[in-house]
Amino acid sequence: MPDRRTSIAPSAAQSELAGALAALRATLELPEEFPAPVESEARRAAAEPALPDADLTAIPFLTIDPAGSTDLDQALHLAREGEGFRVRYAIADVPALVLPDGAVDGEARRRGQTLYAPDGRVPLHPAAIGEHAGSLLPDQVRGAYVWDIALDATGREVTASVARARIRSRRQWSYAEAQAALDDGSAPDELALLAEIGPARIEQERLRGGASLNRPDEEIVLRDGAYAIERRAPLPVEDWNAQLSLLTGMAAARIMLDARIGILRTMPAPAPEAVAGFRAQTVALGLPWSDDVDYGEYLRTLDHDQPRAAAVLQAAAGLFRGAGYVVLDGEAPADPQQSAIAAPYAHTTAPLRRLVDRWVLVVCEALCAGRPVPVWARDSLSALPSIMGASTRLASRLDTEALDRVEAALLASRIGAVFDATVLAVRNGTINVQLADPVVTATVPRPDGVRPGERVRLHLVAADIPTGTVRFDVVG
Repeated sequence: MPDRRTSIAPSAAQSELAGALAALRATLELPEEFPAPVESEARRAAAEPALPDADLTAIPFLTIDPAGSTDLDQALHLAREGEGFRVRYAIADVPALVLPDGAVDGEARRRGQTLYAPDGRVPLHPAAIGEHAGSLLPDQVRGAYVWDIALDATGREVTASVARARIRSRRQWSYAEAQAALDDGSAPDELALLAEIGPARIEQERLRGGASLNRPDEEIVLRDGAYAIERRAPLPVEDWNAQLSLLTGMAAARIMLDARIGILRTMPAPAPEAVAGFRAQTVALGLPWSDDVDYGEYLRTLDHDQPRAAAVLQAAAGLFRGAGYVVLDGEAPADPQQSAIAAPYAHTTAPLRRLVDRWVLVVCEALCAGRPVPVWARDSLSALPSIMGASTRLASRLDTEALDRVEAALLASRIGAVFDATVLAVRNGTINVQLADPVVTATVPRPDGVRPGERVRLHLVAADIPTGTVRFDVVG
């Protein structure tokens, strides 16, 4: 599922918020430059990549990413086959560029994943790999792990396999360009079918009881001395493209489960109190989630063009917690499900930006070819949950504390104002509340007798951007 990314517009680049976010990077000890041995090894690997023998360069693959992206993990080619479809999904051949136990591998294990902050990203790999030799840039011959997935007419998976091959992407599409071409009928066939396959996969998701999020990008701007967040609602093509990634991750999980070797991304079902809290947030935002509609169906009915719907999608991400990684080595876990997706699932489509995907690709390719899983991959599987867990916690802390500073910035010019808010939860003498405008959550002392779902009025006393703290008093 797409990551939540917040960026600072040029108008706010030299603001107090920018300084606070830079200080946060230092506090969290986020890595900056790559060590010289890592850069050197990456440049050597990029200069002489080990390309696969299989040649699929005649197939017109294409990429669809945010405008200006340089770390292109996936390329696709779609075709009609009989009454169904054939999905070829090429994933960057990062394993060919990263020597196991080498300098790049060691640094990647230290980082775990690319980190996204409002003021820029901290990449997993040096640019020589992440933005050049490993990236599926247009008109460049690249090695890739090509997933070949057959779907029936309803979008249900029939068969799936993966093998290494050379590919050449014909074009790098931005989401806006792809959506425009789909809308006006000018999209080539290999892209046009996404408008059929994407909705079919969304229907399959509905049938199995799953849900996925395509959350909005946000931009923080400074106008006339006041901060604001501008949200960009996702386009339909983004949802459809995300479905291909989910399809591939589910295929990878099935292959590894069948062989009892690999690593899954799992998530337990949400606790009742989490469901109640999210339901209260939807009420606070004016888009109540009815008791007779399931979670996934509710999210699918939201109008992504509405700012409040964008806020609901942000809040929905907190409903499912406890995601982790489970290693398979001889036996399957008792519960292999990723509960939001409602199926077993594995991370496999973003090896430029996430460490674990490199292992999943190597394991699945070996299994599909009937070869033993490489010793280095099998022996290091057990280390991945800890590595990914630590990097995920760091990413979560970065996201939370950056958001705190953004919210403080949004409120800094409104000290003394009174806001309406809805109580989301009551905890040990405090209440967690949701403001409707601006869309901010806060913790305040609990007034006597207040319960979740009730409305309160709050007086803003302080908003400190450097620490990301805000303080409200309850009115009356």
